[in-house]
Amino acid sequence: MIKVLIVDDSASMRLFLERVLSADPDIRVVGTAQSGEEALAAVARLKPDVVTMDVYMPQMSGLEATRRIMETHPTPIIILSGNLDRDEIMTSFRAMEAGALAALAKPRGVGHPDHEREVGILVQKVKLMAEVKVVRRWSRQTKGAGSARLPAVGARATELRVVAIGASTGGPVVIQSILGKLGRTFPLPILVVQHIAQGFIQGFVDWLAFSTGMPVHLAVQGETILPGHAYVAPDGCHMMVEAGGRVLLGGGPPDNGLRPSVTSLFRSVADIYGKAAIGVLLTGMGRDGVDELRLLQEKGAVTIVQDKASCVVYGMPGEAARIGAATYELPPEKIAALLERLAKNPASAMTGNL
Repeated sequence: MIKVLIVDDSASMRLFLERVLSADPDIRVVGTAQSGEEALAAVARLKPDVVTMDVYMPQMSGLEATRRIMETHPTPIIILSGNLDRDEIMTSFRAMEAGALAALAKPRGVGHPDHEREVGILVQKVKLMAEVKVVRRWSRQTKGAGSARLPAVGARATELRVVAIGASTGGPVVIQSILGKLGRTFPLPILVVQHIAQGFIQGFVDWLAFSTGMPVHLAVQGETILPGHAYVAPDGCHMMVEAGGRVLLGGGPPDNGLRPSVTSLFRSVADIYGKAAIGVLLTGMGRDGVDELRLLQEKGAVTIVQDKASCVVYGMPGEAARIGAATYELPPEKIAALLERLAKNPASAMTGNL
């Protein structure tokens, strides 16, 4: 039985969420809180498996409550946004920086055509997040690791031309960190598929652009990808790349049940760029992109996965490591450092301290 704490300043929303979550036989709502202060006390007292957290509340906001919970009683937290405007979505991503695992829109009420679908997404997300028994934040776990040596990188005759990144649960903050360390001077284009709730992708792009200093774009059909720019797959579309370095968006069937999928991105990058590519698979559940990372490796590309200690969920990178698809397995700051060295000096053997 999954124990859930609901935090929301609206009494009607608390009742609504309690009803829809309690309808699932595997979920038990163990308590509710109407403020951040109440949430802190309830988490300590009730020890829930998952917390659903409102964004805007009087006195202590959902952002601050998330930060405090993660400092005192780390618990999987799902941010629920009642309004998908820019400010609220940006705050949701700041809550992910503080340790929340996911963000969703609050389900619409009974009678709305999307009610059942949105409730189903929330219930599924609660169940998935309950599987994350220990909430890990890589920035804390790897603090002070910057002096560790990078792995040796053999000489490459092929000039690198693109980086493809795939991520799911826990990915937004890791992608933010990597892009922030690479910055505007990074000499390769970066293609990103991040599994995220519908309606949040533009906010994700805005947050990345604001917080990293790198030009980050929601990918547009046919645009040419540029060095030092990152392109993020839009809602509901596979993002691929075609000859000439142009974005190709497709609405074909889901891969691994997902659209956009890392699978589609990696496959197209392997076909177009082969050994001139770098593939990076970050934290997330499932195995989206796993076999295609091996395909990239077989074509001579550099393949990197996030290491277990720094992952929120070691599903995708763990599966890739298990089948031998990863050339390197590294924490996020080492991924950024290795990307920079490979991109700026691919023809020489590189090793050394950071």
